[in-house]
Amino acid sequence: MRKLLAALAVTAVLAALAACTDTPQAAKGEPPFLKGDGTLRVLAGSELADLQPILDEAAAATGVTVKLTATGTLDGVESVVQGGAAKQYDATWFASNRYLQLHPDAASRTGTATKIATSPVVLGLRRSVAEQLGWTRTRPTWSEIAVAAGERRFTYGMTNPAASNSGFAALVGVAAAIAGTGAALTADQIGPITPRLRAFFAGQSLTAGSSGWLMDAYLRAAADGRPVDGLVNYESVILSLNASGKLTDPLTVVYPADGVVTADYPLTLLSGASEQARTNYAAVADYLRRPSVQRQIMLKTWRRPALPDPSLTLDAAFGPKSGNLPELPFPGKLDAADALIGAFGDSLRRPARTIYVLDLSGSMKGERLQGLKTALTGLTGADTSLSGQFSRFNGREQVILLPFSTRPGAPTTFDLPEAGFEPTLAQIRTHVGTLKADGDTAIYDALLAAYGMVGAGGDDRVTSIVLLTDGARTAGADLAAFRAKVPQLPRVPVFTVLFGESNTGEMTEVSNLTGGRTFDARATGALAGAFKEIRGYQ
Repeated sequence: MRKLLAALAVTAVLAALAACTDTPQAAKGEPPFLKGDGTLRVLAGSELADLQPILDEAAAATGVTVKLTATGTLDGVESVVQGGAAKQYDATWFASNRYLQLHPDAASRTGTATKIATSPVVLGLRRSVAEQLGWTRTRPTWSEIAVAAGERRFTYGMTNPAASNSGFAALVGVAAAIAGTGAALTADQIGPITPRLRAFFAGQSLTAGSSGWLMDAYLRAAADGRPVDGLVNYESVILSLNASGKLTDPLTVVYPADGVVTADYPLTLLSGASEQARTNYAAVADYLRRPSVQRQIMLKTWRRPALPDPSLTLDAAFGPKSGNLPELPFPGKLDAADALIGAFGDSLRRPARTIYVLDLSGSMKGERLQGLKTALTGLTGADTSLSGQFSRFNGREQVILLPFSTRPGAPTTFDLPEAGFEPTLAQIRTHVGTLKADGDTAIYDALLAAYGMVGAGGDDRVTSIVLLTDGARTAGADLAAFRAKVPQLPRVPVFTVLFGESNTGEMTEVSNLTGGRTFDARATGALAGAFKEIRGYQ
């Protein structure tokens, strides 16, 4: 018995020592960690996924698991201002709250906001191109960058301002710099600067709905022998891409001399959060703001510290200190911000061509066909939600509807003018209402027919294809035949939509082969949301 008691005592001591060893300790000179319990539910920008390792460490230190749910900028803002976010989440964590704060209801929906890190939106250029332009020796202004882009002296990729904060911040920065007033941009100032803004966007050759997908597209273009010269994005994205070792020609970060728009990543408590959620929020915010953790955020994600702590020296890869990066003014009113986003789609960006390849086989009869009609009609302006108003078909866009069943049908083309496009949108709505379903499913014959409409690329349109099917191929060419033809096809991405019983493996391969992406609309009522999300990538 004595031996057994002794053994149990030793086991207890070892367990206690192990527990002490496994429990994270605060860094020297920092106070003990605040404690919480349970889960902090956070509606967040998708780019914050790279903070997961640090959030895992925060859970071990504080007892609070941070559960991030990704959302687009406008969808997230809309969820907050309409009160839906507070029903499912305790906090939000967007790259910036500035657009959110322009909404009248935002103040009553949000509470404490804690800035966690910063990252300015800048231009990254392949070093060879930056040297040729002379921008390794001097810092150009945004106006000089716009002139060079308009003359096609370089090309770049940027996220869509209606879908991603980095694209919106870039749009705001360029517009404010070109306006040159030193004050917040107003709605009536957008018209006069449109020609110079349009010149800037003439150089854009890649678009995306998220910073992560934009990075992948940039790397894919280089691998395909069609390199893009640079990216307009967060400094952190450009530096992390350089650090990845995936670039043969690293990006030189160009910091415009007239200023930047900076993301500050505020972790924001939602109004009405429970007492436990408030405790959990305080523990997580305290953990993330500690100098030792701020350093880890900088080293692991390439974001700048939010703290003005002398111990947080920037890595040599960073450019000017924050104090040497003037902050360009953000619009002070919602109408100016919305007008700027609207102008981007209708007047500023390179015009789009969107080819919708639509499965109208017999299995689409009934609710599925009605769901398709509702989703397409929403893109004509029928969806009046915040995200809906910026995902509608744009001025100067060419929309082609190509139905298919046993064989490809006759395409119908709609050309929207730059302004006064409501009659054309009404024509699309009327046409969509006439769609009928019957027959088999010739997916790849229809896809090849869509590529036949792309042409030789003689115009300046940004072309993409959206493929919707609710089942597997039952007629015509198969995936192997399509795969064999891909090398000879124009480099146009196919965005595939998973719907009904569509073949997930084949649809994913089609999007991968063409440089597109797959969107899942198999949940009830999800098709309209998928169609809206795709708009950010077109």
